[in-house]
Parts: sequence; structure tokens; C-alpha cells
Amino acid sequence: MPAAAPRPWHVAAENLLLPVLALAGALLLFGGFVWLGGTSPLQTWQLLYEGAFGSAFSWQNTLLRAAPLMLTALAVALPAQAGLTVIGGEGALALGALGCASLPYLFTPPANGLGIAMVLAAGALAGAAWVALAGALHQYRGVNETISSLLLGYIAIAVFKHLVEGPLRDPASLNKPSTRPLADALRIGPIMGEAAFDSWLGDVHWGLVIGAVLCVLAGLWLSFTTHGFALRVVGGNAKAARLVGLPSHRLILVACAAGGACAGLAGAVEVAAVQGAANASVLSGLGYTGILVAFVARQNPWAIPPVAVLFGGFGAAGSLLQRRLDLPDASVLVLQGFAFVLILAAEALRGRIAAGLANALSAPAPATPALKETTP
Repeated sequence: MPAAAPRPWHVAAENLLLPVLALAGALLLFGGFVWLGGTSPLQTWQLLYEGAFGSAFSWQNTLLRAAPLMLTALAVALPAQAGLTVIGGEGALALGALGCASLPYLFTPPANGLGIAMVLAAGALAGAAWVALAGALHQYRGVNETISSLLLGYIAIAVFKHLVEGPLRDPASLNKPSTRPLADALRIGPIMGEAAFDSWLGDVHWGLVIGAVLCVLAGLWLSFTTHGFALRVVGGNAKAARLVGLPSHRLILVACAAGGACAGLAGAVEVAAVQGAANASVLSGLGYTGILVAFVARQNPWAIPPVAVLFGGFGAAGSLLQRRLDLPDASVLVLQGFAFVLILAAEALRGRIAAGLANALSAPAPATPALKETTP
């Protein structure tokens, strides 16, 4: 009997099941990891939940961490639609933060919404140019984009540290080198404004809205526009795309620039909404965590926000694990590492679960044996 072809919902179920199984396996491995150190896995899992989603304060910390993760995940997901594996989001974020903080050194932006838009745009343009450079090296010089984007990220971080600790350093920043603080009129405030203290959102800023909106717009662009469809065709087979006349070089550069702009915007938001200036606290690994978020979301912009909230929760729970169980705050990085390894390993099962579902649901029911009639 020939194997049944998987239906669309079989593939959708597989796309949902594989990340869920990988994350469940990561939690189990993390439980075993802390158990070897003499800590109860059940208590660890409970505190992970409490620190991420157990209270209004936990939700605030989770959403604050999720806001930049949405943008750095887009820096991986958008080039991936064109068939490129770009992992230089941390470098683009660093340059975005630097662009946002250094714009007032060039001129004084207006103290209104236009000024805020200008400092955010400076960060986005810096990130776009940096990741587009990795795309150009791939297209015109044949350099592997994964390696080039990673190495360019290291260069960007070195440039960030040199300028922040040198030419752009604020003399008033003594033990913690940073640029001059942004003017209050150029800062991004909380979503709830003056009522933030009494709101369950607390000091969650507009960067969360920016990230969620860009994820939705990116999904609409890829799914419902001819340009987005052409980009996905290039990602499927660049040679075939060129044969049918699609401008694959230009589309790839646009995808890289768009992804880099999102990561640069994440850095600008961190400066304008959280830090107030460019300093070492901006470089907290958000670009690297964004890689994991994008892989778990299967490079789907619409799936990025919930995954970013989940991993933002993991990061928010680290301090609670440290206070209650005396685990290092960075122990959640072990959990993220387990998740990344299992997500990559789960790709080996891609297609098999959908085929198994199709065969199981299409298999005919076993025939019931007929009863023989007996004569008296």
C-alpha cells in the first residue's frame, strides 16, 4: 500500500510538535543538570514558572526582555527567507545602540516625536548597513554569510567598546564608561504613561509594541505581497529564481538590510527606553538569544512574539533561581543551550512526523471477521 501524502494540517502539527518536544526535552535536561548539583528539579521548574509568569512583576520583567528579542529574531528570520543563515544580530544591535546614542553628538534632534524617530532611525540604519554588508559579501564575493556575519559582529562589538570607552565617553561616567545620556525628550516611555506604576504593565515600554507590530508586518509582507513571495522563491532555489527573471541579488540584500535594521532598532530601543545611553549593559547577548528564538519559531515572523515571550521569561526567572536556590543567574543560559541543541537535532525528524500522521490516519480499519451461521 503506497504511503499517504501529508496534508497541510499534518505539516502544521509537526511544526508545532517539534519545538514543543524540544523545549520539553530541554527542561528535562536542565532539571537533570541542577539535580546533579544537589537542587530539586521540581522546585527549579516551579521557580522558572513563577519568575517568568507567576505574578504581575514577573510578567513585566518577561515582557521587557521579550521586546528586543522580537527584533533580534527578525534579524535572523528575514534573511532566512532568502536562504541565508545570518547570525550577526548582536553586532547590528551594538551598532544600532551606538548610532542612536551618537546622533546627538552630530546635531541636536528636535525635542518631540520627530526627534525620537530620528534617533531610532539612526540605529536602524546602522544595523541595516552592517548586515547588508554580510549579504553583499555572500552575493558578490562568495563569502559564507554565517561566518562573515559572526565575524562582523565581533568587529562591531569592538568598535562599540572603543568609541564608548574612548572618543564618545561621557566624562561624568566614571566606573561605567558610557556615552552622554539622551535628553529626556528623546527617551521612550512606558506604554501606560503616567499611570504605569499602577498598571499591570508597569514600566514595559513601547519597544514591545514596536517589536510585535514589526513581526506582524513582516509576516504580512512575506505572505501577501509579490515582493515577499519573490523573496521566498529566491530562498527556495536562487538559481531557478534567476532563470525566471527575479532579481535575486537585490532581494537578498533587501532581506539582509531589513533584518539588520530590526536588530539595530533593538539596540536603539535599549538605549532610548532602558539604559538612556550606550554602555556595556547593552551587550547582554540579546542578539545571540534572538538566533534561538528565530529557530524555535521556524523563521516565521508571526510565531516570533510568543517564542520571544517564553525566552524572555526564562531570562527573567534567572534572578529568582539565584535568590531562592543559590543558582547562578546565568544558569538559564544552560537551559537555552539545551533548547538550541535539541531544536537543531529535531530537524532530523522534519517530515517524518507529518508522514507518520498521514499514514496513521489514512490506514484502513481492520476488518471484522464475519460470524458463521450454524444450523441446528
